[in-house]
Amino acid sequence: MTFKVSLIAAALFCAAGAGAAQAGVGEDYPTAEKADYIFGCMAANGQTRESLDRCSCSIDTIATILPFAEYEQAETVLRMNKVAGQSSEVFRSTGQLRDVVSTMRRAQAEAEVKCFP
Repeated sequence: MTFKVSLIAAALFCAAGAGAAQAGVGEDYPTAEKADYIFGCMAANGQTRESLDRCSCSIDTIATILPFAEYEQAETVLRMNKVAGQSSEVFRSTGQLRDVVSTMRRAQAEAEVKCFP
C-alpha cells in the first residue's frame, strides 16, 4: 500500500514538473499585448470563434519563439518604418533592427503554418 501511494505521489510530482516547464514558455507577454494581437488578427480574419482560436494559437506560437522584449522591438521598428522622413531612417537602415523584424516575420510564418492550415 505504501509503495502504491509513493508511486502515485512520484507520478504527480513528475507531471507537475513537466507542466511547470511548459507553463513558463511565452509567459512574459502581457495579457493586454496578447489581446491586442488577437483583436487585430480577428479584424483581418473574421469575428468568429474559429478565428479567435486560430489567432490565440498564433500569438501563443509566436510567444514560444520570440521573447516579448524582441517582439516589442520588432513591433516598434515596423511602426516606425511607416513614418515618413529622416526621423525614421535609422529604423530602416540599421541591420540589427532589420534582423529583429526578420525573426518576428519567421515566427509569424511558423504561427500561420501551425494555426491557419
